[in-house]
Amino acid sequence: MSSFLTVYLTNLEDKHTLAGCASEAVLEEVRGFFGTGLDRADQEFADQIADGAPSAYEALRAVVYGGPFDKEHAFQYGYAYQRLCRIDASVLDNRSFGPFRGLWLDEVDQGLRAYGVTAVSVSDFQYGSDFPTELPYCAEVSCGEWSPEQCRGALRQFELAEREGRTPALEREVAEAVGEVLGWLRRAQEVEEYGVIGFVS
Repeated sequence: MSSFLTVYLTNLEDKHTLAGCASEAVLEEVRGFFGTGLDRADQEFADQIADGAPSAYEALRAVVYGGPFDKEHAFQYGYAYQRLCRIDASVLDNRSFGPFRGLWLDEVDQGLRAYGVTAVSVSDFQYGSDFPTELPYCAEVSCGEWSPEQCRGALRQFELAEREGRTPALEREVAEAVGEVLGWLRRAQEVEEYGVIGFVS
């Protein structure tokens, strides 16, 4: 089974306030932003919705209002939180990260370590649990974050490797993925309070 990593550059602190904010304005902003995309999502999960899962909009409402949640269909709330985080965020280049199989993110992490980069880990997006605590656990969607401080630290580590002339010999696909990660960090450097949030599904 293949997975897909989607990463966004955004103000993480702002996103943390959205779950449970009980704001009808936020809910309507998200519905307006995605428009027919919510209908397409419902078509994709029509069988699960027929079995009792909430629709995309119902899941959004539950996340924004802090519940109620149906643990049996927790994946819908994971996707709903991803939609909340997409608002006012920049989608980052992820050509090397979707679709992927197996331990690909760990392989990219090994490439990062070869440059001496330890401040961030792409596997955190797959194994992390940075959903709001009130959301029920779901195996289908995972979420991880890199704080602005982590992004700055990782970029410093990259730059140190460049100054010292450390250019490890990596397989082409790993080198391309590491280059994309470096691009994320440079984008994050442009806005002091922005970090990176990623979802694997």
